Amino acid sequence: MPTLIDTDEAYRKCQALADSHYENFPVAKMLPAKLRKHVAAIYAFARTADDIADEEHETIAADSPLRVEKLRRFESQLLVGSPAELDPQWAWIFVALAETIKKFDIPVQLLRDLVDAFAQDVVKKRYDDFPQLLDYCRRSANPVGRLVLILHGIRSDELFGYSDDICSALQLANFWQDMSVDKDKNRIYVPQSDWRGADEAEIFADSASARVREIVKFECERTEKMFASGERLIKHLPFPLRLEIKLTVAGGRAILSKIAAQNYDTLAKRPALGTFDKIKLLLAALF
Repeated sequence: MPTLIDTDEAYRKCQALADSHYENFPVAKMLPAKLRKHVAAIYAFARTADDIADEEHETIAADSPLRVEKLRRFESQLLVGSPAELDPQWAWIFVALAETIKKFDIPVQLLRDLVDAFAQDVVKKRYDDFPQLLDYCRRSANPVGRLVLILHGIRSDELFGYSDDICSALQLANFWQDMSVDKDKNRIYVPQSDWRGADEAEIFADSASARVREIVKFECERTEKMFASGERLIKHLPFPLRLEIKLTVAGGRAILSKIAAQNYDTLAKRPALGTFDKIKLLLAALF
């Protein structure tokens, strides 16, 4: 018989995973204590799916359809009715997650969208146009913001829309920041409709041409407009979530500023925020 895991133990394992990777899920740092285990359960789900899709320690080749198959097996655990029927390697995640879903009436589709985006990342390396890229962001980033709002009792379509703008903008800023990293994975997130005559060799170069710098500048300016739209969410949020989201938006914008400061060449060097940058952001958010 399968070993049944206690719900409290399942949450403890989720919390341990979240504690070891807080830099990737910063909203959790300032959440009320009563919400932390629920955020940890969601994080454990998303982190594990991401690891299956993209981490080097996975023994399956990065672009193998077997990764997608494994992701779909992982996703199928959302539909398992009895803990005894869960796959033992993931049971602790889904035992905790099931309680969180029930307590907060979380739409399971948000979680399935995350897995769908991870699966897409395995096989899709190019995007035709900006709407197609935004559809990826809708599934890869936006569910996280909506889940955090739902945990705080917020279910307003208007506020969901602002949250979507922030989350998509954060995802896009990360794309423009990581061009030097993504080229090693044969990924180009810049929509092909924005290439302005450039070819893949130019976008995969060791440093950005004048044309590629103009492309990145255009994408950064479009991303900033999304931050400007999304920041309308902040005034509606309770403290301390309001402060955390304010910091998150400021961090995304700071990445855009770093990209601009190196003349939009993120092929030669990946821009990153230093300790002093983070201190400045905290002071700006507080005052």
